[in-house]
Amino acid sequence: MRIVFATGNAGKMREIRDILADIDAEVYSLKDMGLHSVADETGETFAANALIKVREIYDILKPSGDMKDTIIMADDSGLCIDAMGGAPGVHSARWMGHDTDYKIKNQAILDEMKDVPEEKRGAGFVCHISAIDEEGRVYDAEGEMRGRIAYESRGREGFGYDPIFYLPEMGMTSGELSEEEKNKISHRGKVLRMMKEILKGEGLIREREAE
Repeated sequence: MRIVFATGNAGKMREIRDILADIDAEVYSLKDMGLHSVADETGETFAANALIKVREIYDILKPSGDMKDTIIMADDSGLCIDAMGGAPGVHSARWMGHDTDYKIKNQAILDEMKDVPEEKRGAGFVCHISAIDEEGRVYDAEGEMRGRIAYESRGREGFGYDPIFYLPEMGMTSGELSEEEKNKISHRGKVLRMMKEILKGEGLIREREAE
């Protein structure tokens, strides 16, 4: 079995490969496949955008007969801040411009939130994953990691908004967690594990046998 994850984000692929390491399947990124997504993420929800991404790659591979024993997955995820009305939300990646450095984006959020009291700094990282099999059947899973917006950027692990997302139960930001710690509790980790169970239940994937 082959899993093609529709992303070119190297940090995201490290998480994905680590979480799917126990599955008897090879995991490829778009770069591995020599593909590049040009999908316009026009959906108003994470689910709609994830579906746009998987269908784009399915429509490339299916006509060429390259979907045999293949599952395409894609996620759409983002940071939803309560005090900002759920923003940046589905626009997280392109908020303030797709090419804007996340140090600038994170500082902009910290500046906007500087007078927001602790009890109103709630936020969530939301992730939706869609998967499509060779017959065109679609499977969906969605989850969230709750936390708060920190008062300052901390940590050099992870990527994106991780340095300003504070996890009270951990006493640190997502940007201070090791990859192993983050994968256990992250929104993407939760949803990938949910999707693994869905696909195993459908008989599409199985766990890798111990050597």
